[in-house]
Amino acid sequence: MDAGTYTSVSSEKMRSRMRYRAPLREVGSTVFIPPLRSSSLPNPLSRQSSADRFIPDRSAMDFDYAHYALTESRKEKENNSSATASPSKEAYRKLLAEILLNNRTRILAFKSKPPTPIDGFLSGTTSDPLTSSSHLTKPKQRRYISQTAERTLDAPDLVDDYYLNLLDWGSSNVLSIALGNTVYLWNASNGSASELVTIDEDVGPVTSVSWAPDGQHIAVGLNISHIQLWDSTNNRLLRTLKGVHRSRVGSLAWNKNILTTGGMDGKIINNDVRIRSHAIQTYQGHTQEVCGLKWSGSGQQLASGGNDNLLHIWDLSMSSSTPSPNQNQYVHRFEDHMAAVKALAWCPFQSNLLASGGGGSDRCIKFWNTHTGACLNSIDTRSQVCSLLWNKNERELLSSHGFTQLTLWKYPSMVKMAELTGHTSRVLFMAQSPDGCTVASAAGDETLRFWNVFGTPEVAKPVPKGNSVPFSSYNHIR
Repeated sequence: MDAGTYTSVSSEKMRSRMRYRAPLREVGSTVFIPPLRSSSLPNPLSRQSSADRFIPDRSAMDFDYAHYALTESRKEKENNSSATASPSKEAYRKLLAEILLNNRTRILAFKSKPPTPIDGFLSGTTSDPLTSSSHLTKPKQRRYISQTAERTLDAPDLVDDYYLNLLDWGSSNVLSIALGNTVYLWNASNGSASELVTIDEDVGPVTSVSWAPDGQHIAVGLNISHIQLWDSTNNRLLRTLKGVHRSRVGSLAWNKNILTTGGMDGKIINNDVRIRSHAIQTYQGHTQEVCGLKWSGSGQQLASGGNDNLLHIWDLSMSSSTPSPNQNQYVHRFEDHMAAVKALAWCPFQSNLLASGGGGSDRCIKFWNTHTGACLNSIDTRSQVCSLLWNKNERELLSSHGFTQLTLWKYPSMVKMAELTGHTSRVLFMAQSPDGCTVASAAGDETLRFWNVFGTPEVAKPVPKGNSVPFSSYNHIR
């Protein structure tokens, strides 16, 4: 078990702390220093190729001929002053010079001119596809990875509990974070912060937050088993889902209009937020708190991790509204982890590849083929694995740990590429920006840090319209 450390904070004490610490206020900044590129450093091996064209090259000079060429003109003047050479003798002298001197006229040898380019190499006029510039690729430069946070925000009263999920970044580029009994929104486009909701003391604290695919609506899980659905644009409570669980709701996951909730009671419920009777399907398999939930990119498979050290793979088609006690709903049941399984991440470039991370007694990142059920690899990180994120543009995986750092791995070799330091307590939560390049991390040290770890964003792809309206049919249920 990876027990949390949350203790109740009185309202008066909370107000006193907030009086001195404004939530999401920037507490420090770092100056970005561009990296030293390899091309800017001198290469001792390229000394010959980079020689100055206007300095003579002694190794290429013929000093005997240089002496002859410098003194020949003086001897000719002396011979011409004494006697005029006959035409036959002058012709013989020129012929001898051509044979012996090979028509050399230069005394100093300089760096040769650069070779002429192949026809059409720069202009693209060649018809040969192998030499066409359109078929030539530049060598990929190694990406600079800053190991310090670009920005740090204060996050007072962040609950230090391994089993909760208190941070999420929506498609509208707004980040949500739960601090005690309050949910705050931080707009990454302009850096502004606002308060969404503060719940009562007997209801809190907030135990999970998750943005809907449209980036406008947000689900908030509470300690008393309720789930609230909010419209972030108007700061309006749309509805409250009750009777779903018997205790706190620590994990949430969206699949279009379906909100999947995981509770301390070990139950996983699919809720259709468009209809009045929202609880439509139930997954039963965990015996303790469900602390990790992730839908695959296709929306067909659901991964769940629990405090019972189990990892389940569920299929959407196998869910049931009234499952029998002996019904086996899950596709796979993995018992390899030796501690709670919270960190889950589906691979963006291989739909059936899932990464999972174990708690303090396990410390491993495991990779699974969810079609065959095979464990592809297991890496001992020597620290509690709290969260996992894939790079959307490169084959890389980012993990956050109990030993205050974030680690970037190269997949599939799992070679460490960088370790990001700055937090002074375990890094419990991570969230990825919509462009997939920036990562936000929240830790027990009550700070929220932003890392430019995944490089420059690519050209944005159009978002399918089918996933953006989970609340389009909400009016008819009011």
